[in-house]
Amino acid sequence: MDSNLTSQLSHLISKKTYAVIVAGGSGTRMQSVLPKQFLELHGKPVLMHTLEAFENSTSSPQLILVLHAHYHEVWKELCAVHNFAIKHTLISGGDTRFHSVKNAIDQITDKDVLIAVHDAVRPLISPAVIDEAYLCAEKHGSAVVAVKSRDSVRQLTGKVSQSLNRDGIYLVQTPQTFQSALLKQAYEQPYDPKFTDDASVAEQSGVQIQLIEGNYTNIKITFPEDITIAEALINKKATV
Repeated sequence: MDSNLTSQLSHLISKKTYAVIVAGGSGTRMQSVLPKQFLELHGKPVLMHTLEAFENSTSSPQLILVLHAHYHEVWKELCAVHNFAIKHTLISGGDTRFHSVKNAIDQITDKDVLIAVHDAVRPLISPAVIDEAYLCAEKHGSAVVAVKSRDSVRQLTGKVSQSLNRDGIYLVQTPQTFQSALLKQAYEQPYDPKFTDDASVAEQSGVQIQLIEGNYTNIKITFPEDITIAEALINKKATV
């Protein structure tokens, strides 16, 4: 992290920051009995890597973990087995991601804070990107991590496909970070199935979405091969 960013963070840290970690996966696409956030990655559950990334960021936010009530005891047992001591608040999720996030932000009563929302199954998020997202949200109101598409992109309308300019196409990741007043107002809207992430919820309420550059290693653990890829990325980082 450069000295300019560190200097800016000294101001940011004087404000309270929160991170909502959304862990609602069922494990279906992983062909696993356990949800993917509990699968072992480099010796410990995926979810622990995710929480550690936020804990290790300079902003070191207060952590709220949203987990289906059925898995609370499983998580507590895993924390005991792995001596996992990072402080976090555990709450129950809702019927959809929208309702799970709303449950979490309703727990935050502090005013004028910054709230990041992150997928539990993105364990390789960089602490530096987390910090940059808080900085951007403080300045612009929102910060959504994204990367440019590396592939050619086509849009299918009916049976006709059309090439799109990939230079203007971004693949959205998390965290998605907002000033608390904007995010809370956005989540007062009724649920709509077209809400696929927090940016879509906030945008619907009138918030202008600011993109910041992420990195391609911030993968989402979705399929069995993703664990192998994540292991390789962790091993590569360890040798650098």
